Formats: sequence, C-alpha cells, structure tokens
Amino acid sequence: MTVQTSLGDVVSPALTPLKTAIQNQLIKRLPPGSSHEQVRAAIEQEVAIRVTTERHLLTDTQQRQLVEAIRDDMLGLGPLEALLADRTVSEIMVNGHQSVWIEKRGRLQQTEVRFEDESHLLRIIQRIVGRVGRRIDESAPMVDARLPDGSRVNAIIPPLALDGAVLTIRKFPVDRLDLPALVGLGAMSDGMALFLQCCVQARCSILVSGGTGSGKTTLLNALSGFIPAGERLITIEDAAELQMQQAHVVRLETRTANQEGQGAVTIEQLLRNALRMRPDRVIIGEVRGPEALTMLQAMNTGHEGSLTTVHANTPRDAISRLETMVLMASANLPFRAIREQIGSALDLIVQTERLSDGSRRVTAISEITGSEGDVLLMQDVFQFRRSGRGADGTILGEFRPTGLRPRAIERFQLMGLDFPLQHIATPF
Repeated sequence: MTVQTSLGDVVSPALTPLKTAIQNQLIKRLPPGSSHEQVRAAIEQEVAIRVTTERHLLTDTQQRQLVEAIRDDMLGLGPLEALLADRTVSEIMVNGHQSVWIEKRGRLQQTEVRFEDESHLLRIIQRIVGRVGRRIDESAPMVDARLPDGSRVNAIIPPLALDGAVLTIRKFPVDRLDLPALVGLGAMSDGMALFLQCCVQARCSILVSGGTGSGKTTLLNALSGFIPAGERLITIEDAAELQMQQAHVVRLETRTANQEGQGAVTIEQLLRNALRMRPDRVIIGEVRGPEALTMLQAMNTGHEGSLTTVHANTPRDAISRLETMVLMASANLPFRAIREQIGSALDLIVQTERLSDGSRRVTAISEITGSEGDVLLMQDVFQFRRSGRGADGTILGEFRPTGLRPRAIERFQLMGLDFPLQHIATPF
C-alpha cells in the first residue's frame, strides 16, 4: 500500500505507520481553530522530532514527502491534493480506496494514488461534504456537493456501493474557453463559431446537446460571452459552473433537502421565480425534468435568446428528451401541442460529442424550422464528417456546411449582423 503526494513522488509503504502515528498525535495536541501555518509548523516539528528520537533513516526528500502527506491529510483532501492541483486533470474517479482513475486530456488512465484503507477514504469524503453542511452515512449514502473552487463532487458509499466508497470529482476549469479558443482546439470551424456568435447576438434560443463530459457547459459559457453587456441575465444551475462575464448577472442555485427531507428547491421553482425578476435572458445549466415546459413557455413569451443544455446523443434525441420532460410536467398535453411549443420556442440545437480519441467536437449545428402536423422539422446547417483515424489514433474529419440556407440569416440581416454567406455555401 502506498501513500502518494504527487503523480511522481511516493512515500514508502513502510512509513505509513509513522505517518499515522504523527497524525494521531497532532490531532490530540493541536487546539481547535489552529491556522494552516500553525498546523504545518507543528507537522514539520513533529516529523523532525520523530526522525531524530526514533532514528528513522529518511532522506531529505522522504522527510519532505512525509510532511506533505500529513499536511494534505490534515488540511486538504489527502492523496487527492496533487491531482486537484494538476491543471491537466479534468476529472478524478475514486473506485474504492485502492483504485483511483483520472481523465487527462480527454483520456482515462489509472494512477498510482492510493488511500491507506477504506476508513481513510471515508474520512476524506466526510471532510468534503462537511465543508458544505452536508452529511453522508448509511441512512443517506449518496451526496452531491461542490468544492470551494467550484469543482463538482459526487459520493456514494456502502451499502449502495458494493466494493467500497466511490468518489467522483469533476474539476472546475480555471481558464474560461471562448469560441476562438475552441476553434484553436479543433472543436469547431471558424464558420461555425461565427454562425453561433451571430445566433446569440440575434437572440436565437439555443439548446446545447451532448453526453456526459462532451463539453456542453464549456460551450454554453463560450456562447454567453456574446450576449450584450446591457442585458439582465439570470442563471439557474444545480451546481454553479457557469462563468458569465457580463456585469448584470443574477446567479441562482438549487438546494437539496435537509436531513429531515425538507427545504429542497428545484430548477423549476427557481425558473418560475426568475421569470418574475425581469430577465432579458434565462440561462439554465441543464434541463432534466418538468422545468422544460416552463423554459419553453418563457422562450415563447419574451425571453428569446435563452440558453440551456440537455443530455442527448443527437439533435433528434434532444427533441425526444424535451418531449418526455414536458410530459413529466403535464401528461395531458398532446404530442402535437408539445412539438409546436418546441418548434416555436427553440431555434438551434448544437450537438457536442466526446470522441473515442478523447477530443471534444461540435458534431452538428441543427436549425429547427417549424412543425408540420405532428412532425417537427429540422435541418443541419453544419456537420462534422469523420474520414478515419491517424497513425496516433486521432480521429480525422472535417467540419462542413450542408449548403442549406438557415432561416437565422434573415434575423442576422434585420439586426445588421455581418455573416459572410460563403461560410454556408459549400455543400457536401
């Protein structure tokens, strides 16, 4: 068993008893409310004393690693601290105390990070949820929380998790990516980025669709950067991830039930309240339930240009998801009425995908052109066409316009937006 303080430095398993003994001694000795500086000084002093009096033969590097490991356990999140500090790691997945995986540059890989035992992992989970006033135990074995830096945390423990506690941390990105940066990363073409920019400025209502980790929130953040500064924005999220750059922003976040099962506040409740707060646009982090009906009604009654995301694999699947969610709110609505509501409220669906090589791409930009009877009409404006794989496994392909003239062009012209038509003029 190892105690790892970074991706490269590992404390010898033989030192685990010494580490545990020092921690236990310090926990008993340090007064409550000790500052980080006091704790670190006490750790360094205690390690030096133990090494001298008990004649442990440690190099300077091993002694430093021991200090860092104890500090991380007492003040931070133990062996996860190094992973949290690594800006190339986007997600941390702990599958029991002996198995820690990460997503790095879009690819999953197993690390050498280990917890001492299951109780060590449970202590770290308790520390995370305790900081946000939550609890996790056998009576409440699942919890969602957020770290101070905005990273999202999900934990589930036995008896629901059969092989030990499971902890998942989706790290909050430090750098906000704009559309030019996404173009530079190969997520879309220049023409697609300019088209999306004009759609936001022309107050098109946009739904960003995609699977988990496909870049939906990143794209939503980038799109929001083109909303004029003078508009009043209200954001609604389960866990605050959106990074609005405008000055006039009201941020709302849902609340889970307390230990007695009371006090929960849902997205639908926040959305209904937000519509009484005179928003120009409403931005919902993700629609996943009956709030979809309220959102569509808002888009149809003076809140054009609103943005949201949904979990779906294709634009057509996104429509089906919306229909299902609207039925959750009103089971008596006929499908024709639901599709007419969607067709008049939404203008654009932007499909994102995390490909098998770890890259994230906008694979389709689809325009909703209306409804005809029970059928919702859509047309692709841009698509990503795959052409194979490179020698290094990278997926090859090309972003191309379909050659169809989008209805949004008329809105661009009415608002004086400059969108060169050559960006959409090349058919397959």
